[in-house]
Amino acid sequence: MTVQTSTTRLTVAQALVRFLAAQYTERDGVRQRLIGATWGIFGHGNVAGLGQALVEYADDMPYHQGRNEQSMVHAAVGYARQSNRLSTHAVTTSIGPGATNLVTGAALATINHIPVLLLPGDIFATRPADPVLQQLELPYAGDVSVNDTLRPVSKYFDRVTRPEALVPAALQAMRVLTDPVETGAVTLALPQDVQAEAYDWPDEFFAERTWHVRRPGADPVELAAAVRAVREARRPLIIAGGGVHHSRAEDALAEFAEATGIPVASTQAGKGSLRHDHPQDVGGVGHTGTATADELARTADLVIGVGTRYTDFTTASNTLFTGDGVRFLNLNIASYDGHKLGALPLVADARGGLEELARELGDHKVAAAYAAEYREDKDRWEQRVDAAYEAEEPEARPTQTQVLGALDAIVDESDILINAAGSLPGDLHKLWRARSFDQYHLEYGYSCMGYEIPAALGVKLAAPDRPVWALVGDGTYLMMPTEIVTAVQEGIAIKMLLVQNHGYASIGGLSESVGGERFGTAYRYTADDGTFTGPPLPVDLAANVASLGMRVLRAKTVRELRSALAEARAADVPTCVYVETETADTVSGAPPAQAWWDVPVAETATRASAVKARELYERHVSTRRRHL
Repeated sequence: MTVQTSTTRLTVAQALVRFLAAQYTERDGVRQRLIGATWGIFGHGNVAGLGQALVEYADDMPYHQGRNEQSMVHAAVGYARQSNRLSTHAVTTSIGPGATNLVTGAALATINHIPVLLLPGDIFATRPADPVLQQLELPYAGDVSVNDTLRPVSKYFDRVTRPEALVPAALQAMRVLTDPVETGAVTLALPQDVQAEAYDWPDEFFAERTWHVRRPGADPVELAAAVRAVREARRPLIIAGGGVHHSRAEDALAEFAEATGIPVASTQAGKGSLRHDHPQDVGGVGHTGTATADELARTADLVIGVGTRYTDFTTASNTLFTGDGVRFLNLNIASYDGHKLGALPLVADARGGLEELARELGDHKVAAAYAAEYREDKDRWEQRVDAAYEAEEPEARPTQTQVLGALDAIVDESDILINAAGSLPGDLHKLWRARSFDQYHLEYGYSCMGYEIPAALGVKLAAPDRPVWALVGDGTYLMMPTEIVTAVQEGIAIKMLLVQNHGYASIGGLSESVGGERFGTAYRYTADDGTFTGPPLPVDLAANVASLGMRVLRAKTVRELRSALAEARAADVPTCVYVETETADTVSGAPPAQAWWDVPVAETATRASAVKARELYERHVSTRRRHL
């Protein structure tokens, strides 16, 4: 007997939109929509397919109009991160340059383990004409398109060349988006003719589905080994990574740290895991970390990594953890990261793993002398932060750290700060006093210039009642300011703090330290010798911001800056505070790096700066350790 199933005749694009609108996630009993909206820029690869479908089902799938394909992915990442990776956005583009513009954003999402769904148009599956506009021709492969550039930066990739293939592809895409280990960019490449093709879809395909986001517990053997390691340690140090936030393990970490007295340092992704004023918080760790955290790292006999990937900034290129017999214990939901640095692995959800550790450790606590030592060191560092923030002359032009001090004075726990690239990440990691677990939003897995403004849109969409700040340098601004237009169009009241320091300040400083003499890093006229050492360029970025429709407040002094920041914070329209700082080569204000970072220096050179830099490099690189 044949069982008849009910069907609905729709195009592939229409079916996909209806399917996406019916997907949900659930964790800890809280259910929410998986795909909250779709961003799109339309061209010949998607206008007749997904473009038409989004009009057809506008009530089911909200739409945001983007200006740059890469920035649309950044907006989706910002939304997903603020939504604890339980909800995200889809992004659709045409075939050709629209699709390849997704690659940078996809890499950022995958590296940071943030779910986004990419729906680029693709070349005709039926080959009615060959080639078609913007088609890449490869004599040895007829089934390759420019979308294949997305394969290495996607956690899942499929090309849907037949309507019925959408069903398994869409289900696999949802599986990966909701997997706490495997999540990242997911790409479904959609040939433009297939998008518009009709098919009789089983109605079960459109039924609501709820994807449970798991919290795996610890293996008993690994847990017992972890407990022994903690009990035996005299100078343990916790390093909180982004996994603490992804797991919503902040409260569990605070309770564990308070119970054991173990100090907690944080990576860029993990900062805010504890409030800045928590007794066990010792600030950022690694190349951009605090003196307190880095000294604890150098003398630790047990490093407890919680949800961290141990990037080179965190480990100071494997020169930071130098204590005799230092061991590592890695609590991580990903086995790959749990085994790094020859660690004892504790493969589990961060929140659950911390709770299990706490139960097994009972009343175990570090020595009182150790706790007193790191708290005194923390107090000394806070005095250095105060000094960096302080502005003795209110009528003077501020340094970058004084800009941060002015912002620090007006925010509370509801504000969210977004940054990704330039000299600001280093200053923020060392100096910023995070007041809530999600206030500090630094994208430093890819450190992608241009991330800040579009990500602020995504964060504001996920947290509409909170002040959201995009902290942007002039170099980053010039990379990708176009989503300001989207903010104005949709009335998304982000705040932008635009810092003008006439060039790539971070890379300029790095160039100087490695013998590159700041070559090609300043935004200045060329001098007679061909270097960019002439006067600063007469570029008015504030006028450019205003031309895109955003309200602009100019601040020339510390006093004006304080007033402008307060006014921007109270604004209910997109508002920019523009300030020109003392340039990186005149006044800094931030404490220097407290640990090394490996950037290779020319092994042979005639210029004195490079020769000196190489000597210093060889001294540092000799301290590198292999932790096995």
